[in-house]
Amino acid sequence: MTGAQLNRHLSPLHVWSLAFGCIIGWGAFMMPGTTFLPTAGTLGTTLAMVIGALVMVVISLSYSYMVSRHPKAGGEFVFARACFGRHHAFVCGWFLALAYLANVPMNCTALGLMTRKLFFGVFQFGRLYQIAGYDIWAGEILLSLTVLSVIAFLSVKGVRKSGISQTIMAFGLATAFVIIVVSAIFSPVTSWSNLAPFWGPEVSAVALNNSQIWRGILAIVAVAPWAYVGFETIPQAVEEFNFSVRKVNGIMIGAIAFGCAVYSCNNLVTAAASPDWQDFIARHDWAVGAAVEALMGKPGLVVLGVAISCAILTGILGFLTATSRLLMSMAREGFIPEFFGVVSSRWRTPARAIVFCFALSAVGPFFGRTALGWFVDMSAVGAAAGFAYACASALKTASGESVNGGNAAIKILFALGLVLSLGFVVLLLVPGLPGCLNGPGYVMLGVWIAMGMILYVLRARKIK
Repeated sequence: MTGAQLNRHLSPLHVWSLAFGCIIGWGAFMMPGTTFLPTAGTLGTTLAMVIGALVMVVISLSYSYMVSRHPKAGGEFVFARACFGRHHAFVCGWFLALAYLANVPMNCTALGLMTRKLFFGVFQFGRLYQIAGYDIWAGEILLSLTVLSVIAFLSVKGVRKSGISQTIMAFGLATAFVIIVVSAIFSPVTSWSNLAPFWGPEVSAVALNNSQIWRGILAIVAVAPWAYVGFETIPQAVEEFNFSVRKVNGIMIGAIAFGCAVYSCNNLVTAAASPDWQDFIARHDWAVGAAVEALMGKPGLVVLGVAISCAILTGILGFLTATSRLLMSMAREGFIPEFFGVVSSRWRTPARAIVFCFALSAVGPFFGRTALGWFVDMSAVGAAAGFAYACASALKTASGESVNGGNAAIKILFALGLVLSLGFVVLLLVPGLPGCLNGPGYVMLGVWIAMGMILYVLRARKIK
């Protein structure tokens, strides 16, 4: 590894933009019509998102606690290495790499979907083949690779450029989102009565002791590791902060709160645009877009296009940043080749790790959304595993420190975060439970675990 150090150019605003941009992606503008409303209704989804956000806030306390004690890039991987040794560290790092890296090509392919919805499929030319029912177009691949190349170039050239770019796009997303929500509130089309049924289709009872209601809510809560993944990318960039790590918790909570608002309001706006949202989402394959157009006309689609473009671009840049820093940290400890740990003396970035992430992500668009979706589904398991390791590390550290060892409240919160994180793992892995993986997801997860075992055996003698 070179002696170069990462530059400390990231402000609190840059870091908040990193987290918020990773949390909100294409799914936030698609799932209201495909998953949220059909599963839990308007208020059911809102309640589920708030519950998920509160769970993430509890978990975030462990991150802020551990970052102050281990301010090194790598986040949960570093925490696990310090508290539980190299075996656990590798497991944690390997699953985190999956959680972060899978989101880069998935966001890239979302660009093609956006152009299909908003620009009449202008990039749907040069049909190549079909995978799992999804058509692969040369034009959409070209779009994805072009955008990915530009973002990778910015990432390599320095964290100041990427931080400023991320902040501009995050504010573009937030501004466009606020315009849509305010327009919906004052639109003559919207009505509170349009939000019924509140708890999902075919749920007649409104009492919260109705098991059918809670099953729908739990199914949405189960996707929280996927929905809110991104707030924990903050520790990955800790070596590039130009401020005190004591601000980390506030930044995390702020990003989670904004993410919750976007998910919830997108859902409510979609339902409020029609007196019968069940019929509305059945008639439109993109319910959010149809709702915004009904509320604001064609100008609304322009605003929505800005919001979605910024969400996708911040996701690509944010997860590329997080993945490269994680790989750099794992290389420092010898878990992966030292090549990934080299920091460029010119740009002060882990340039080789960024280029590797770019190259691997560039393969994604050739497989299409359906196949990539299998990876993203199982990436939620990786995120939940990272949450669990962060909470377990915080609990062990707090129990062992003389100052805070007797502080029962701190340890209870960390223990609660651990239980909740493990609960997410159970919901995702146990067949039949709300939020469990589908068949291809289990297969892909097994393949990823096998690849990790092989790599660990090959690198065993070089691990520090």
